[in-house]
Amino acid sequence: MTSDPRDTRTVFWDNGQVCMIDQRLIPFEFKINHYDDYAQVADAIRTMVVRGAPAIGAAAAYGIALAARISRATDVASLQADLREASDVLAKSRPTAVNLFWAINRMNARAQELIAGGADADSVRAGLLEEANKVADEDIEINQRMGAYGAALVPDGATIIHHCNTGALATVGWGTALGVIRSAHAAGKHIHVLVDETRPRLQGARLTSWELQNEGIPHTVIVDGASGHYLRRTKVDLCVVGADRIAANGDTANKIGTYNLAVVAKANNVPFYVVAPFSTIDLSIAHGDLIPIEEREMDEVLRVNGERIAPVDVQAGNPAFDVTPHEYITAIVTERGVIYPPFDVNLRKASE
Repeated sequence: MTSDPRDTRTVFWDNGQVCMIDQRLIPFEFKINHYDDYAQVADAIRTMVVRGAPAIGAAAAYGIALAARISRATDVASLQADLREASDVLAKSRPTAVNLFWAINRMNARAQELIAGGADADSVRAGLLEEANKVADEDIEINQRMGAYGAALVPDGATIIHHCNTGALATVGWGTALGVIRSAHAAGKHIHVLVDETRPRLQGARLTSWELQNEGIPHTVIVDGASGHYLRRTKVDLCVVGADRIAANGDTANKIGTYNLAVVAKANNVPFYVVAPFSTIDLSIAHGDLIPIEEREMDEVLRVNGERIAPVDVQAGNPAFDVTPHEYITAIVTERGVIYPPFDVNLRKASE
């Protein structure tokens, strides 16, 4: 592991432990947490030590590898039972990001494949760690491919609105929507990013701004409610966002406030791009109304940095995500290329 935050993977394996950048502390402190039990990994996902769909997927993959490592099973049947228990615990950590379930399923499928091939318990353990490392390595490669596809959509001199955090911190490395911005910057394009602060946890103001500052990319933090003003009164060239789950028809679940931004972008004829790996696309779900939306604790809305900002006994709604209907989305940038409407046809074509 490097001491440079820019080169540190968000999630990685070190000396038999799952390690994660504690994103709750950024930008004020850069700290690596170490976990030696899969239940701790699940709690880290739930409490948002790690967040962002691809990063959650990698954390879950390492959580399964860790479950195999700490299992006392000496035979594959007992090991499978322990893996089923770990899978259940990890799956309950957060409901919306499909990468979580994709990673758990991939790891269990690999275990089954190894067992079918005659592997003993220790060989399954080794194979699962290798698979988790592949999930992490592939994530960075995929993000860089998406970055290249997306950067081609960014004109030189562009002003870009970005919502939440979709950078290296939301993935294992490089980023999805923010990866597009990084790739455009690396290609020499002169860009400026308007960073939605992203209430209630301020992932834009805390995390995206921190990443952009580290990369030397010009940006301005704006309150979420100001995006309409900037879209109408200034020259905004495009909006880019990530995704936590994309339905078969292109409806996209992403951080709360994404739907608002998409509607106002369309009203002002500004392209709205979703950037996500194919592991985020859930073709088993027909449309976005079927995507489960996580409701988080009221205190995330009623308090900022532990200080209450609303009267005592006031109730708060805190959906972590909303669903943007596909008609507001210009295109979906994936590692397989840029996918345009009709999404119900072209997402399936790209998956074949």
